Amino acid sequence: MHILPATEPRPGEGDGQGGPAMRGYLVAIFLSAVFLYYVLHCILWGTNAYWVPPVEMKRRNKIQPCLSKPAFASLLRFHQFHPFLCAADFKKIASLYGGDKFDLPYGIRTSAEYFRLALSKLQSCDLFDESDNVPCKKCVVVGNGGVLKNKTLGEKIDSYDVIIRMNNGPVLGHEEEVGRRTTFRLFYPESVFSDPNHNDPNTTAILTAFKPLDLKWLWELLTGGKINTNGFWKKPALNLIYRPYQIRILDPFIIRMAAYELLHFPKVFPKNQKPKHPTTGIIAITLAFHICHEVHLAGFKYNFSDLKSPLHYYGNATMSLMSKNAYHNVTAEQLFLKDIIEKNFVINLTED
Repeated sequence: MHILPATEPRPGEGDGQGGPAMRGYLVAIFLSAVFLYYVLHCILWGTNAYWVPPVEMKRRNKIQPCLSKPAFASLLRFHQFHPFLCAADFKKIASLYGGDKFDLPYGIRTSAEYFRLALSKLQSCDLFDESDNVPCKKCVVVGNGGVLKNKTLGEKIDSYDVIIRMNNGPVLGHEEEVGRRTTFRLFYPESVFSDPNHNDPNTTAILTAFKPLDLKWLWELLTGGKINTNGFWKKPALNLIYRPYQIRILDPFIIRMAAYELLHFPKVFPKNQKPKHPTTGIIAITLAFHICHEVHLAGFKYNFSDLKSPLHYYGNATMSLMSKNAYHNVTAEQLFLKDIIEKNFVINLTED
């Protein structure tokens, strides 16, 4: 709010006290407006934290170029795309790649303030450690599918340069099947580990934000605020096992590409249908396409012919649970996977 300064009284007007009184009145209005803004801000965020300027997180490392193109190069619009948001320039990058034209989960429109506050509490947006100069990285994306049971792929998985996992697919207790190492783990509030036994300090944890509440949740956890669990499809984690230096926020461009360019989802769904979003697994594969030269898959096969078969390599969930999911188009995803495997864009380690 811009306030014009009070003018000095003209000669002969009043007794000279009207000017100071007016200035005091305007100052009171200004202070009241500032206080009202502060109160509304605290109500919106459910916290008493003060406004925090963003840290100057900038991209310090880039994907090492390769002499040859990856097998899946024809799927990419932008090569060498940095997949994590940085506090210093996320709005500029969103504008450059069109993210300012889409709402979450496909862009930052209407949610820029949520992104800014969450990013202000993180310590880095780096892709790899500065000491990691391995070019043309060979990556494996490890799904959580029951097909991994009894495959003993752990040692093979651990041999890759980059190992990408998702959600709460555990390593602990399943090392023989899925390996021990994790480079990146994608998560959202309803799918992240709460048990600190599952934390690996060498893992980079990537928040995949589907709604503004996901960013608010991260902000509240990192500032010690009270977690409001309303608005989540199931109760989110109430503690965070990862340290701020481990956490990144995925650029919504990656999710948007998975939905519109790889799965060919419509931008507008009929009113009688729930909008479909890519699963975290397909998002993880899209991420791999942007940071790796070679991509292999494990654990992405669904057995819909037997709804009692295990959904995951852990736990007791069955395929019947996935068949009832209204938010994902599993058929479209399976066709996409079949296509990229048949074209040798990727290699499937768990193909029968």
